[in-house]
Amino acid sequence: MTRTLEWQVGLFLVEEGGTTRVRAVLDTGTTTYTGNGVARCNPEDVDVPEIGDELAASRAMKDLATQLMRVANRDLESVGAGPEDGLVPYGWPEAAT
Repeated sequence: MTRTLEWQVGLFLVEEGGTTRVRAVLDTGTTTYTGNGVARCNPEDVDVPEIGDELAASRAMKDLATQLMRVANRDLESVGAGPEDGLVPYGWPEAAT
């Protein structure tokens, strides 16, 4: 069976007072997930906004990826494919919690 899907991801960045906040929104067409990330510039460091953007965006996407892994783990368990001992033998084990 061949399937083709397109999931849309939007990143929304706001920088204020040395703090960058990012909201990553994934729209699967049936569900929307939101991840959040924050980066703060140390007052003693040179202010390079692009670094804050990159850090906050990566943290928001990591949050989103963790949520997706949890959903996938629950879906696997619901069809009897989860591990018997509760340990996740694939992906990111910390995402199973």
